[in-house]
Amino acid sequence: MALRGKFITLEGNEGSGKTTNLKYVRDYLLRQGIDVVVTREPGGTEVAEQIRDLLLAHPAEPIAEDTELLLMFASRAQHLAQLIKPMIAQGKWVLCSRFTDSTYAYQGGGRGIDPARIAALEQWLHGNFQPDLTLLFDLPVEMGMNRARQRALLDRIESEENAFFERVRQTYLTRAKQHPRYRVIDASQPLEKVQQQAVDHLERAFFRIPA
Repeated sequence: MALRGKFITLEGNEGSGKTTNLKYVRDYLLRQGIDVVVTREPGGTEVAEQIRDLLLAHPAEPIAEDTELLLMFASRAQHLAQLIKPMIAQGKWVLCSRFTDSTYAYQGGGRGIDPARIAALEQWLHGNFQPDLTLLFDLPVEMGMNRARQRALLDRIESEENAFFERVRQTYLTRAKQHPRYRVIDASQPLEKVQQQAVDHLERAFFRIPA
């Protein structure tokens, strides 16, 4: 019977460097001989990516907050069923940009949706299934948004005001204090230091034998 794989998530607000660091972490794990699957949320499968497109586009009709929340979980349901859980069951490691923590941060903190409602959907959808490790790339909102504006046109959620992202950031930091699986990395540092800290956390979590 194959060993269960690991589930590692990368979280953070806009411009925190998740995509760049996701590739770096993937390459590090590959060098360790780990079979790695890289994915993202919302998205990750054909159907989930279609939901992502709907979520991030700028439609003429406003998307209600509850609609946004339910679409996030609809995408996640497909992602879990078709990719994340099957890959982990095969012994592969899944490296994912965003997961349910993002829903608490963006739809809970940002939109103001009651966290209890998010928790009910979380329990229904994936219960006690949680990441083995969550790397939170944290940096000041203004710095992150400046980075985001430089890389591409902003999507619907990225176009929110800074106050929205301040709430997102604070929700992440609060969750990091509540859940031991979190490791907070100062993403305002030079990239080399950020990446070294990410690797250090991975080594301590999975590769170093305790003294």
